[in-house]
Amino acid sequence: MSIAEYLKFNQKINYKNEILAGLTVAMTMIPESLSFAILAGLSPLIGLYGAFIMGIVTAVFGGRPAMVAGGAGATVITLIALNATYGEQYIFAAVALAGVFQIVVGVFKLGRFVRLIPQPVMYGFLNGLAVVIFMSQIEQFKSTTNGITSWLSGTPFYTMAGLTLITVLIVYFFPKLTKIIPASLVAILVTFLLVIGFHIDTKTVGDIASIKGELPSFHIPSVPFTLETLKIILPYSIIMGSVGLIETLLTLTLVDEVTETKGSSNKECLAQGAANITNGFFGGMGGCAMIAQTFVNLDAGSRSRLGPAIGAITILIIILIGAPVIEKIPMAALVGVMMMVAISTFKWGFFKLITKMPKSDVFVSILVAIITIVLHNLALAVFVGVIVSALVFAWDNAKRIRARKFVDENGRKIYEIYGPLFFGSTSTFLEKFEINSDPRIIVIDLKESRIVDMSAIESLHIITSKYAQQDKIVIFRHLSKDSIRLLENAKSVIEVNIEEDPTYNVMPK
Repeated sequence: MSIAEYLKFNQKINYKNEILAGLTVAMTMIPESLSFAILAGLSPLIGLYGAFIMGIVTAVFGGRPAMVAGGAGATVITLIALNATYGEQYIFAAVALAGVFQIVVGVFKLGRFVRLIPQPVMYGFLNGLAVVIFMSQIEQFKSTTNGITSWLSGTPFYTMAGLTLITVLIVYFFPKLTKIIPASLVAILVTFLLVIGFHIDTKTVGDIASIKGELPSFHIPSVPFTLETLKIILPYSIIMGSVGLIETLLTLTLVDEVTETKGSSNKECLAQGAANITNGFFGGMGGCAMIAQTFVNLDAGSRSRLGPAIGAITILIIILIGAPVIEKIPMAALVGVMMMVAISTFKWGFFKLITKMPKSDVFVSILVAIITIVLHNLALAVFVGVIVSALVFAWDNAKRIRARKFVDENGRKIYEIYGPLFFGSTSTFLEKFEINSDPRIIVIDLKESRIVDMSAIESLHIITSKYAQQDKIVIFRHLSKDSIRLLENAKSVIEVNIEEDPTYNVMPK
């Protein structure tokens, strides 16, 4: 990069926004990282180490500036059973192996396939995730005493609710006054000062766990280097790596839309993999992109790698020297910020589109949202949504197969086929032919059709065989280049007569 290019690049960065955004992201990430680690039965510091390592590695090397990564619940949930059975050293080994899997995905450039996820699935994913984020904040209105969890009541409840409301109001109204300082950061600071200034007794970050610690140190996971160990951790690693990549690449797509720029999905896969490998060798719980914190970062004005990097470094500084102050931040402030993130994440315009969208798309969106809310499994929700969308698409196209029949001047029966010929439409295709009453020569015209898969080739084999049994000839014409290629590759299965047509050079749409 030349000096001129360097200066031009730096002129685009709003350092004030990036710094303030990074600080805000760190404040909202700490309680989540602590909660996820405790949920998995790990030390709270393991969660913070994971947030720092994921954040800094992906900020520097990732393919999507302004996207925030950390110790996400979507990934750590997949490792709970492994930790309960074998312990945290197996967690570290599984996280590192998940990173290797993600790097393989990046090397083979498989990340681009996330672009195939339909828009209804994205709507369902976002709406379901928004509900999950909101409901997880409601959980903060509970307390645990002697191992028994119950709802707050009386003064503690009203105090928590009042402070949360103040935070929400500040986040909502402050941008109407000025956007110089992120509203989320202002809300956290104001609520924090109210609690300190008026000595308000309320739930704080320190009530979740202590966050004071030292620098993460390098160590090789102390597990037996045997095939048996690989058999134990490999399934967990593949599941964690897959879940992490799905959530990361979906978040990347959303950031692309918000910023009207394009990130590199394959580069992000490589960065996520490197971050998880580093986590495994430095005692972190691993993770992936965090959609809520990413929206916090974007709302605060961050558009470069600097904001996420500052957020990660801030977490490390807090671990080393800032814990006594951060532990006094009221949870109500963070709850209010995350509630507003949930509200802004929800696609409210979906309700206006319900009457305009195809019923199948509405069904897919609601299904994905329900799976996300009920199972908290984002990867499964997206996978199911894509599969259902594909099946609906196949069904719709299967119904579109049609045939126009007539006899030409040479006495040949012509079948003009309309619609794609694939596994879903082959049965209907075969029903179009009148084998017993047809003349000796028939022509199947595929100008408005296309041979898509092996099922289509098999259907052609079936129809030519039936005609051959009655000593009749089948001729194919107007085949597209890709259809001819498929038939040539399947010569061991089917031999067909193709009528040359020099005027036909356009592939059917």
